[in-house]
Amino acid sequence: MTSQQRPMRADAVRNRARILDAARSQIAEHGPDAGMDEIAAAAGVAVGTLYRHFPTKTDLVAAVVAEYTEQLTVEAQAALARAKSQGRPLHELTRFLLEVIRVSAMNEAVKSAAPALGTASVGDDTRAAAALSELIALGIDAGTVRSDLTVDDIYALVLAAPLDQPDAVRQRWAQLVLPGLTAIAATIDLDAESPL
Repeated sequence: MTSQQRPMRADAVRNRARILDAARSQIAEHGPDAGMDEIAAAAGVAVGTLYRHFPTKTDLVAAVVAEYTEQLTVEAQAALARAKSQGRPLHELTRFLLEVIRVSAMNEAVKSAAPALGTASVGDDTRAAAALSELIALGIDAGTVRSDLTVDDIYALVLAAPLDQPDAVRQRWAQLVLPGLTAIAATIDLDAESPL
């Protein structure tokens, strides 16, 4: 924002948030063909209000993706701050992953529709990756997180999560998978255990 721009009024901020929420739900229900008129109606705003905020559907989807990425960045930075102040980096890492899976499930339809609408499906995650890398390093230094864990591993876990399933299924998946992040899990020799 330049020094010439005024901050948005409170009602404009609320309208924008309602539009983004409506876009998520309408695209989840109708896919990339969800209409701008239907999104405006679901948001409880006039179509003109929607177009003032987002001149095209591509702009709208890009804003939803950017908000998703920013939310993950905020979560990663908060997890890192808590781990630094309170310790327990493994706890904060798993807490972060559970939140990422929850938020990703809410945004899955929009992220899937983004390429069809000419929008990149992932925003700039540089700050999130930096915070996550530092959080992993804290866990490794504490001896609770496996020493070979990387940010790419975390991303792979999120991509493999059953995002299109109910919350109970995602919770069970997390209970089965997330212990694999621990230092003790890294000591299991899968080659020795494999019957193949």
